[in-house]
Amino acid sequence: MAGFMNKTFGTKNEKIKTELNTLALRKKYLYSAIRLTVGIAVTVIAFFPMYWMLITSVKSQDEVLRLMPTFWPKEFHFENYATVFKKVNFGRYYFNTIVMTFGILVLEIVTGILAAYGFSKGKFRGKNLAFMFVLGALMIPIQVTFIPIYMICARLHFTDSFTGLILPMAVSPYYIFMLRQSFLSVDDSYIDAAKIDGLGRLGIIMQVLAPMNKATLFTVTLVTFTSGWNSYFWPKIAAKNEVRRVLTIGLAQLKDTFAGQGTMNNHEIMAGAVLAIVPVVILFFIFQKYMLTGYSKAAMK
Repeated sequence: MAGFMNKTFGTKNEKIKTELNTLALRKKYLYSAIRLTVGIAVTVIAFFPMYWMLITSVKSQDEVLRLMPTFWPKEFHFENYATVFKKVNFGRYYFNTIVMTFGILVLEIVTGILAAYGFSKGKFRGKNLAFMFVLGALMIPIQVTFIPIYMICARLHFTDSFTGLILPMAVSPYYIFMLRQSFLSVDDSYIDAAKIDGLGRLGIIMQVLAPMNKATLFTVTLVTFTSGWNSYFWPKIAAKNEVRRVLTIGLAQLKDTFAGQGTMNNHEIMAGAVLAIVPVVILFFIFQKYMLTGYSKAAMK
């Protein structure tokens, strides 16, 4: 009798365990399906503007202006890209943007790394107070400081030149802050060991701190590149001459080529925008794996 009861209870327990496992498995599949659905929805929302810009750039203006939008071009007009270079000096604007962006990038890397080393591993009086001024500079937009900066550049005859476009952006408080936070995560024992091996400050930065914070360096460099490439306000003020105009100003000028007419050249503007964002998109897809690592590491301190 006891054996029969044990067998009965054992069978019931197995059934309960099976039902619980089935329920847990269903919940797991349900949560996975929800996460997948949300992920797909977020991805579509995030990338739809880029998709719309891309397909609009190869449409005709008549198709762009239709009341019912088309999500795929009926005819591809790749000549829109060639028209961009004919209507404005887009090649020159591209060259100017490359020179300006890389000039800003090099100067911000040099000043940012040296300042971050000083604020993280240096020992000098007033270090924390000086770093508070750096943090304060993060809160001040360029619209507040552009008048005195422009007056200085005008007196030094830096306007309408690469020097005037690059030099005011030579120091980035954001770059300094991010690298300083990342350098703080490196234990001082590595610095002491490097000093024992005979390395100076530059050697410590190049051979110890930079390799150990590679992810953060990639992250802030990519953000700095994007910021310089997309800058509009200061280049608009500093470069009045067409010889030194950059892509962002060129796109606005492309829009103005149809001023006074009944329609705008939206398809050509989109073609110019696609050409302008190509380097940023390429760099993002190459270095995206470093970005989250760099931000998380900088946030540890």
